Amino acid sequence: MTTTAPWLDDELDRVGSAEEIEVASRRREGELSSWRTIWVVRVGDGIYVRSVNGPTSAWFRGTRTRHEGRVEADGVEKDVAFEDLDGETNDAVDAAYRTKDSRYSANTIQRITSSTAGSTTMRLLPR
Repeated sequence: MTTTAPWLDDELDRVGSAEEIEVASRRREGELSSWRTIWVVRVGDGIYVRSVNGPTSAWFRGTRTRHEGRVEADGVEKDVAFEDLDGETNDAVDAAYRTKDSRYSANTIQRITSSTAGSTTMRLLPR
């Protein structure tokens, strides 16, 4: 069982306000995969990510092995667990992406808030 601890307030602020986050999943043998740059949002005291390309994207598939990895944003680097989500929280994550990334085209916002992308929503839990 993975032990998690809450984000520190400063970490929540820095990671949650970052435009993008670097993420690497932990492989079966324990080493980190290659770093990928993805969008990130904060909802309340949670940090959330999803794959704009849905469950077929390589970085998302990598999270399926151990549901663990490492993230880096705005000087914060943390080991994390990836917790799958859906439902009401997913709706709040959609709203956060629409607000945070409103300067992007309607097509881009539609892609990150689509049901395909939403099916990959994960909460990042510090370890």
